[in-house]
Amino acid sequence: MAEVTLRGVAKVYPGNVKAVKNIDLDIKDREFMVLVGPSGCGKSTTLRMIAGLEEISEGEIRIGERLINDVPPKDRDIAMVFQNYALYPHMTVYDNMAFGLKLRKFKKADIDKRVKEAARILSIEDYLDRRPKALSGGQRQRVAVGRAIVRKPEAFLFDEPLSNLDAKMRVQMRAEISKLHTQLETTMIYVTHDQVEAMTMGDRICVMKDGIIHQVDSPINLYDNPANLFVAGFIGTPPMNFFSGEVLSRDGKLYFKEETFELPLVDSWKSAVSPYINRRVVFGIRPEDICWEKTGNGDYPKIKAEIEVIEPMGSETYLYLNTGMNSFIARVDAHKVLRVGDKVELPLFMPKAHLFDKETEKLII
Repeated sequence: MAEVTLRGVAKVYPGNVKAVKNIDLDIKDREFMVLVGPSGCGKSTTLRMIAGLEEISEGEIRIGERLINDVPPKDRDIAMVFQNYALYPHMTVYDNMAFGLKLRKFKKADIDKRVKEAARILSIEDYLDRRPKALSGGQRQRVAVGRAIVRKPEAFLFDEPLSNLDAKMRVQMRAEISKLHTQLETTMIYVTHDQVEAMTMGDRICVMKDGIIHQVDSPINLYDNPANLFVAGFIGTPPMNFFSGEVLSRDGKLYFKEETFELPLVDSWKSAVSPYINRRVVFGIRPEDICWEKTGNGDYPKIKAEIEVIEPMGSETYLYLNTGMNSFIARVDAHKVLRVGDKVELPLFMPKAHLFDKETEKLII
């Protein structure tokens, strides 16, 4: 197994289209790293450069100590699992999994041992004689993963492998791949546009947009301490609420003022926020931090709004509200009796809120 290192890596397509812009990334040995971001952010291009399926325009990629810029894909000792499975329809499951080993002139006994071991790990022993058309989407994906496992590579690359599956199967396969990572103890690099996949699977997550890495961190640190507005809005379901306003100072205290409300800011924020007095900022707070339950009897500021939509989710309820100037979402107890049109006062759990610089979009606190 080995770490994967990217230094100053860039990809420029004809017409000076910059898909990836001078990124640096360190993926540790045996780590599960997830590259996540919206469509066109450069995550799949980055993965394909690691695989050798795209040429690097600038920079260096290493697997362990080995520079692989000019190493052909077949010699990089990586295995890739694609979105569309890429199985041979005329071959059985066994032959699909064995095909790469046969090309590498492995002995028949070794091939048989590796294929059956992978089939056991993935619970597909009963399907080895079937052809892909006789399998469900989840079973085909297991075969594609099995074909990668038999190689015993230094690193596994996954390019949105679950996007063709239904919602229930995606949840199941997420757990299967995470369990597989624990069993194999190998480096895995996983690309997805689904931030739920990223949060539930990754040891660390690399958030990308416009070919740039915006933040690399553990799931909980991304959620609690986003580096900027983009990360704060992209990570989390429902997304963080944002309100644009300015910082005011009055009687020794700092306030955030928006068109329809004013909030006293947390005292411990003073040193970080003082440089922004009379400047435009963005106040951010997550839906679960706008609720009666979390704040209890604490003396927290309240925001007045009208309920526009109620979404019962079983264990909780999402409220879509409007202050008259801004819409936002609150996540409340499912047993709270509420109706569309109700005017409510919701307390804000201020210790979990954030302020962002309006111009740079970077986190202030």
